Amino acid sequence: MTILQQSSKAQDRSLGDWYVQITAGSIKLPRFQRFEAWDRSRVAGFLNTVIQNLPVGVTLLLQVGDAEKFISRYIATAPETGQRVTEHLLDGQQRLTAFWRAMQNNYEGETYYVYLPEFDRKDDDGVDYEDTTVHCQARWPKKDEPGKRYPVWADVPARCLERGLVPIDLLCPGDHGKRVEEWIAQATQELEPADDAPDALAQYRALERQRQALRKSLNDLRERVTHFNLPFLSLPVSTSADVALRVFVNMNTNSKPLTMYDLTVAKVESSAGASLHALQEATEGRHVELTHYGDLSWTLLTTAALMQGKAPNKSGVGSMDMDLLVKDWGRLERALVRTAHFLARQHIYDEQRLPTNPVLAVIAACYAVIPEDGDALGRAEQLLRAYLWSSFFTTRYEGAAATRAFQDHKALTELLSKGQFGAADYVHVPVLNRQNYPLPSRDQLARAGWPKSADRMARAILAVSLYFGAWDFADGLPVSFNSLRTREYHHVFPDALLQEAGIESSLALNCALVTWRTNRHIGRKDPLKYLQDRVEWVDDEHVVRQRLQTHLLDFDALRQATYEADGKPIEGALLETKLRADFSSFLERRARLVELAAGVLADGKQIALAQLLEMADEQAVALAGGKEMP
Repeated sequence: MTILQQSSKAQDRSLGDWYVQITAGSIKLPRFQRFEAWDRSRVAGFLNTVIQNLPVGVTLLLQVGDAEKFISRYIATAPETGQRVTEHLLDGQQRLTAFWRAMQNNYEGETYYVYLPEFDRKDDDGVDYEDTTVHCQARWPKKDEPGKRYPVWADVPARCLERGLVPIDLLCPGDHGKRVEEWIAQATQELEPADDAPDALAQYRALERQRQALRKSLNDLRERVTHFNLPFLSLPVSTSADVALRVFVNMNTNSKPLTMYDLTVAKVESSAGASLHALQEATEGRHVELTHYGDLSWTLLTTAALMQGKAPNKSGVGSMDMDLLVKDWGRLERALVRTAHFLARQHIYDEQRLPTNPVLAVIAACYAVIPEDGDALGRAEQLLRAYLWSSFFTTRYEGAAATRAFQDHKALTELLSKGQFGAADYVHVPVLNRQNYPLPSRDQLARAGWPKSADRMARAILAVSLYFGAWDFADGLPVSFNSLRTREYHHVFPDALLQEAGIESSLALNCALVTWRTNRHIGRKDPLKYLQDRVEWVDDEHVVRQRLQTHLLDFDALRQATYEADGKPIEGALLETKLRADFSSFLERRARLVELAAGVLADGKQIALAQLLEMADEQAVALAGGKEMP
């Protein structure tokens, strides 16, 4: 039989036979396969298809001869028997993994049941279907009892049966009749009548009829699962590894597409004989900080594409030299580590605070050609600072981001290759051309929204406030990756206060990241009083003033923002007039600080907080005197 004859004719195989193969360890996955990916709705959907005996698509196998063509791994949670492998599963992993794990019912976050409506005796329990259906019950651990999970009833047969639920693992193929009988006995034991009950015999006969009906329902479902047909196509032993990979990619591309990362995994396996999964896992194990900035898999691939002169998009990644990707892995990893350290020095520690994502691959690909020390490193990092902050504060990456990142990277590397260059040369990098990509005005800064959302300008403003340390109001710790885990987005002028006057409160300039020390509802209060009530800060005014300054907040302005008269809150037009004036002044002051800082940083320079405050004071004096500031 030729490869065309064998691979084009689907063959039948029951789930019972698939189960035997998995149990024996004779069927495995090539390591280039993506990992388990289905969520609970997809798992439940497939299981419903099985118990309703509906048709499903075919799987794809590669027959294994004397030696496996690919390094392989077992299906998730299947026994690692070490027995001879006869088949590699090229397509169908998600279905067979869902089937195997459901038959063990070993998912950590959920338990699967079959709902049998005729046995449901409990109303208003959230389990109510018209027909026999697979039900997924969410589970979570009990803190005080390791190994046990909530809800507790989900592990008690009687409580399950009264809801019409039977654990789906009772449908497992094989000789499990004894286990089924034990579960039925446990689930119905409390229904047995007392020996001295007046109608004990009648009750017992009724119970036996119920048990027999349950037994029949389960046996019918077990038969249906065991004999359910999951057909397969098969590539013969003579199929080369290259052809098998090509078939794998084509099948996945034409039906349910793989991600570009999944396709690259297969290409790396085919070309370089290496596992991209293993390379990435090893990198993450050595440098966990790389995982703080989002999906590392895509950043790895787009950085590698730029390093090879390709665009950081699907087309560029797909056209990479996979042998070179593996060969250059150490250089790629080092470049990304240097990028993470560079971002940390700018006080940008995670994806949630990163204004725009394309900068990661561009900076990393630049670091791949930047020396580790010396004057050249200093010049290069000044250029990268200018690039980073210009990307944050301009509209450069609000459209065609991959194309523009490619252009910026090309211009950056051309400058870096010269060795000697200065600020006058920056204009050759598109994002640094202020005529095409100007920095925002104070009015634009004042309109930026809440930085918790993925708003570039809002996050850029927050990034500037974090740049100066953003010491916590309570404990005085500077911002760091760990301290950010406990901080929350705080309205400096309280939301309730501004809403009362009909003023928009959720603006980036009205935001500070601080650690709450209380969950009490504070309500409408003056800004400084609100902070004092939400945060247990020190009583030393000088210390409080310093900490506020690191967030670019003015202690005196907040202290003067009071909205009481004779011990009572002012309201109505009087409140709106005073609050609008105070809030506008607050926004203008903070916008001026952000504008000045952004200008310095986008030039690639570094600036200390004292310098920034001095610049702002000088500018204010000059403006008051009618002088034009540069």
